[in-house]
Amino acid sequence: MSTTSEGATPGFLVWRLSTKWRVAVDRAVAPLGLTHAQYSLVASLYGMQRAGERPSQRRLADHTGLEPLYVSKLARTLEAAGLVERAKDPRDPRAVQLALTEQGRAVTLRAIKVVHALLQQLLAPLGGLDSARAREFGRDLAALLDAPLDAVLDPLPDP
Repeated sequence: MSTTSEGATPGFLVWRLSTKWRVAVDRAVAPLGLTHAQYSLVASLYGMQRAGERPSQRRLADHTGLEPLYVSKLARTLEAAGLVERAKDPRDPRAVQLALTEQGRAVTLRAIKVVHALLQQLLAPLGGLDSARAREFGRDLAALLDAPLDAVLDPLPDP
């Protein structure tokens, strides 16, 4: 264990790992003209389109865990870059559907390969992406993401 994590709480370690990952992905996808947040959006959109879905911005926000307003801003930026198409949802005039353009698919596939290699590197201490430890780690992370968190305003009893 490194001196950075000695005696650290799990919350601190989650924060450090998420920061380390965000910075690493930002650096890895920057040569492709993407940020980590944009990568999260286009990679999720790619997976959803492969499954036959043309998601709304709201659906993509729910899927990625990003705020709907932020997804809208990212989608506009990606549209301006020629990577994403935005269109009115024929079933709901208030909703906007998203789809990758040809250029968007090409950039996304390259970015997925880059991030996959980065993920292999991150998970090497656990035996690699396909190891039992990495699968268990993934299940643990999913359980933590599924756990509800309620704000605790005053956790300490009155003196």
